[in-house]
Parts: sequence; structure tokens; C-alpha cells
Amino acid sequence: MRITIITVCYNRKATIGKAIKSVLKQNYHDVEYIIIDGNSTDGTKEIIESYGDRISQYVSEPDKGMYDAINKGVKLATGDVIGLMHSDDEFYDENAIRRIAARFEYEPNLDGVYGDGVYVSNDKEERLIRDRIGGIFSLKKVKSGWLPLHPTVYLKKSIIDKHGLYNLDFKIASDTEFLLRYIYKHKINMGYINAYIVKMRMGGMSTSIKRAFEVLYEDYKIYRFHGLAAFAVVFLKKTIALRQYLVQL
Repeated sequence: MRITIITVCYNRKATIGKAIKSVLKQNYHDVEYIIIDGNSTDGTKEIIESYGDRISQYVSEPDKGMYDAINKGVKLATGDVIGLMHSDDEFYDENAIRRIAARFEYEPNLDGVYGDGVYVSNDKEERLIRDRIGGIFSLKKVKSGWLPLHPTVYLKKSIIDKHGLYNLDFKIASDTEFLLRYIYKHKINMGYINAYIVKMRMGGMSTSIKRAFEVLYEDYKIYRFHGLAAFAVVFLKKTIALRQYLVQL
């Protein structure tokens, strides 16, 4: 089973090397690694290019934002299963992709899998800030504000071909719409991996405090778009997140 991993980036010189290394250190043998760069100007491109032919496909050109770049990567992907490695993040350990592949091989009827992740501070200490335990999937949880952690979600290419790419009408929370479309609207068969998959750094687009209100507004529009009680669900979603932070205090 081939696993495609897509990294998209723009001016991420400080973190892109760690993201790439964490993919290349995976001990699973059949990985296709695609990097889509938005024509960076800060030295990011030079770091990517230093890894040469260890990267399966590499594109550097202007794009319409992160989700447009992800869509480009998905269109290039040839793997049986597709997932993301954001440029600020790393795999939790060297066995992450092996665990993902093993779950698909053990339960071939699954359309997708997800696992756990941690948020850490964006400094040398990498202090634990937030613990994201996915838990067993249920639609009841989705209606109450829960969603799997996006960078831990791996989907079969065939199911993405069927249900479509990221919606570019949403600029900062299109991952929420994507997940809702797949697991709530189309009710794809998801499996939970009870293990940490990713380590995420605070300060990326989805975790930036200054953009928190933009995320809230887009989340509201997305949940309303999918016919859910938007105000209540967004409130519950943020309550869940707050509890995850408070656990670390």
C-alpha cells in the first residue's frame, strides 16, 4: 500500500526542514512525498531542494492559499491513501505511517483513519500545550462539536476522488468543511488509531490567536452550510478545545 504525504508551505524556513526530516525518517517503505511551495522568498525553497530526489514531487509556484496548494498536491498524488504533513509540524515518532498502513491492511473496508496529536510551544522547549485525543468515532460526537484532528486524518484516494477536494470558498477553515462533508454528509467509514500521529506547533494558521475570530466565523458558516445548529455546535467545539488546554494548566 502506497501512502502519499503532502506538505504545503510558504515562507517556512524555520520549520520546513523538521517537517521534511520527520517524513523521510518514517520506517514505512512505500511513501510518496509531495511538497507544494507557494513560491517562497525566505530560503524555504533552497531547504526543500537540498533534499533532492528524496522528495517524490516538488512544485513551487504562486497559489491561492493553503487549501489551493493542498488541492494541487492531491491531484498529483498516486498513492492508495493520502494524508498531510503541515510545514510547522512533525510526525510524533518514526512509526506513525506504519501504524496508519497497518490499520488499513487490518480493516480493508475503511475509507479513512485518524489518531491523536499534541500541540507544543513554538520554541526550543516544545512544552506540551494541548492534548488532542481522538477517541472512537461517532456521528453524535460530530453533532456536539467534535472532529478528528485534521493532520491525523488519512483517506483512501478513491474516496477523495468520489467526494471532492477542499472548498476554496473557505479561506481559513476549509478543513472543517472537508471533514464534515466526508464524515457527516457522506458518512464514510472511519477508523480510530489509538496512538499519537502528529506533533503540532502553536502559531500556524489554524492556531494563531489573532485569527481566532476569523476561524469562529468560518466555522459558523460551515456548520450552518451543512445543516447543523451552527451557533450551538461552534460553542461546543470551542468548549472542547478549552478543556484540552486546561488539562495542561
